[in-house]
Amino acid sequence: MPDMILLETEEKMNKSINAYQHELAQVRTGRANPAILDSVFVDYYGVPTQLKQMSAISTPEATQLYIKPFDRSTLKDIQTAISQANLGLNPQVDATGIRIVLPPMTQERRRELVKVVGKLSEEAKVAVRNCRRDGNEALKKLDLPEDDEKNYLEDVQKLTDKKIQEIEKITKQKEEELMSI
Repeated sequence: MPDMILLETEEKMNKSINAYQHELAQVRTGRANPAILDSVFVDYYGVPTQLKQMSAISTPEATQLYIKPFDRSTLKDIQTAISQANLGLNPQVDATGIRIVLPPMTQERRRELVKVVGKLSEEAKVAVRNCRRDGNEALKKLDLPEDDEKNYLEDVQKLTDKKIQEIEKITKQKEEELMSI
């Protein structure tokens, strides 16, 4: 039973890290990445629909995104949704799609994004620590012998330390990516 609690705790921690990586993918670096549009929802026949579900998003150049909707009648709706998403992007409509040219990032903007990444990193660490707390509480409810309980709690702490280091490694990579020109 305690081993199951350890596995569940590790699974929850992994989900927290995956969510963190998904959030990081939406932070813009100097290169075009379709993931920055993951948070854009378009009003499609009265239903909010994620942009990537109603169009093909490609990167024809390192600083451009090209959105080709499956239904061309939605071009104006997509343009409006991107403008309202507060991503700092300027969509340009042509006959068959929407082109977004990403402006070069200033050093000041890069520093701001590093701060955003740091904030996201702290939130991910808090999520992992909450998983540790939940795992520890579940272990304490089992009324194990004192030595066994102590060993399992140490295992949960080792797991937590490992996951925190993983978050720090991911954060460092993203910061380096942001600061490189």
